[in-house]
Amino acid sequence: MILPTFSETADEAMSVARRAEEVGIDGVFCYDHLWPMGQPDRPALAPFPVLAAVAATTQRISVGTLVARIGLVPDEVLVTEFETLDALAPGRVVAGLGTGDRLSADENRAYGISFRPADERVEALRRCARALRARSIAVWVGGASRKTMAVAEEEQVVANLWDAPEAAVADQAARSEVTWAGPPPTFSDASGELASLFGRLSAAGATWAVLGWPVPLEAMAAAARGLTPRAD
Repeated sequence: MILPTFSETADEAMSVARRAEEVGIDGVFCYDHLWPMGQPDRPALAPFPVLAAVAATTQRISVGTLVARIGLVPDEVLVTEFETLDALAPGRVVAGLGTGDRLSADENRAYGISFRPADERVEALRRCARALRARSIAVWVGGASRKTMAVAEEEQVVANLWDAPEAAVADQAARSEVTWAGPPPTFSDASGELASLFGRLSAAGATWAVLGWPVPLEAMAAAARGLTPRAD
């Protein structure tokens, strides 16, 4: 599950993370945006401080980014941020990585951060994925472009697809491990429809399903019991 971090404080995110662990959710994640997409007047909490606080106050739940954007900080700093998080929560970290795209480019430019050409970002993604994998940190590569997915396949890390149809999940599952993430559900019957969604994604080959906030935590955990993918 993706935590609510488009806020002035981390109070709600921390409360949600603790409750997620209590009900049996497998993982909580944070976006890496300087503001919510297309809304520069709204706040956005940085992912690593929030995830570090969650890691320090939980015991079991995985913590990760969906996704940490290449280029917002130097590559070496990004790798070190994940290493530090892994020191707080050994074996519980998911390093979700992405290159960003034209929709997020204005965030960089507003703060004077270079937005490198796509090929340079893809190669930086590869270097970071390789460095993190060498440190035994789980790596998910998020994106939809063939070049980005090729990094996941060639570096033998996980491909993460955002709101992808089941056919696209199945297609990627033939080439690499694949996880799925998507926006918050709008179901009227949360338990039944979540169970159906998780079942379809599992049949397509996804190993995790990550939903955006808000989501009914108890219903999600109940729907996922006995099913793969894991629910977060």
